[in-house]
Amino acid sequence: MSQYLSVRDLDVAGKRVFLRLDLNVPIKGGLIKDDSRIKAALPTLNHLLDRGAAVIACSHLGRPKGKVLPEVSLAPVAARIRELLPGREVLFAQDVVGPDASAKLSSLKPGQVLLLENVRFEPGETKDDPVLAAKFRAMADLYVNDAFGTVHRAHASVSAAAKLFPSAATGFLLERELDYLVGKLGNPEHPYTAFLGGAKVSDKIPVIRRLVDRVDTFCVGGAMAFTFISAEGRPTGTSLTEPDLRDTCREILSQAWEKGVRFLLPSDHRAARSLEEGEAVSVIATDAFPEGLAGYDIGPETARVFSAEAARSRTIFWNGPMGVFEKPAFSEGTMALARAVAESGAVTIIGGGDSVAAVNQAGVADKISHISTGGGASLELLAGESLPGVEVLTKR
Repeated sequence: MSQYLSVRDLDVAGKRVFLRLDLNVPIKGGLIKDDSRIKAALPTLNHLLDRGAAVIACSHLGRPKGKVLPEVSLAPVAARIRELLPGREVLFAQDVVGPDASAKLSSLKPGQVLLLENVRFEPGETKDDPVLAAKFRAMADLYVNDAFGTVHRAHASVSAAAKLFPSAATGFLLERELDYLVGKLGNPEHPYTAFLGGAKVSDKIPVIRRLVDRVDTFCVGGAMAFTFISAEGRPTGTSLTEPDLRDTCREILSQAWEKGVRFLLPSDHRAARSLEEGEAVSVIATDAFPEGLAGYDIGPETARVFSAEAARSRTIFWNGPMGVFEKPAFSEGTMALARAVAESGAVTIIGGGDSVAAVNQAGVADKISHISTGGGASLELLAGESLPGVEVLTKR
């Protein structure tokens, strides 16, 4: 059972529920390119509507910085919710706390949804403004947050408003995220392995430091591995590195050694002069990295070693690809790891947009225990940082 109050614990019949969602979907030319976040909100929405609640839903879209920008209006999202909730009445307010929202709120009935316009059209949203929060509080009786991708932001609809309600409950999506990222990773079954990739070490220093205290094995790939390799005094050719973080990487390697954590770096790479099509691709050993080439994927031997680590693990956290997997010539390392993680039989948790795209590309997403919807939020949570949207949740 979750340590936080859940939407399933609330008596919502005849009540108005303020529901914070993450409907930040890609829209181009008024068309939604990926509606997965909208579909992820449906279980909580249906639960509330089935039990007689009137739902006031809100979300951000993009970064309008307090300005009303038509290209990031939630109107297309409201239309898509109507399609996904046949038989439900889904209203759309053309403002957030203005006259249109007020008029539609006054006649809102149980079983109906009112989606407010993009909350970031209000300058006070990103400032955690108490005045805006009070207006949100006046709209509803109960508060539910189901937007994990926003809980690391101290914003009015996420933090300040939640504090004004008698209690703040999780929706099903947020509840599942916390169960895995706090519950499963807070008390993992061992061996516990973390796979980290992506471009920059600087993006992940806090989570690496935190995880070194918890995992049995660290496997680092992607461009970020080259800063560690460089810190060991080994050649990296023209591969991306962050020279100012070499000392930090040496400290982390020393910390891992002192704690008995196995810290595995690539032993070989797929390399080329550039990412341009037609460039010759070579498989090269780490210790024989030539000048003029850059690594864009882990090599086959590294993929075998990392896959073997996945196979022996009971808990796995993976964030960041092993290479530039969007390019077919440099996709095999990431695809091999995705398949190995999926077949491991471990509790597997994937965080971050690129890693999610990778397991989808590999066709193994349905074999992953949990795919997190919030890359930034999941990393900050694992790094032990305080998340404003979680701090305000009501504990049981």
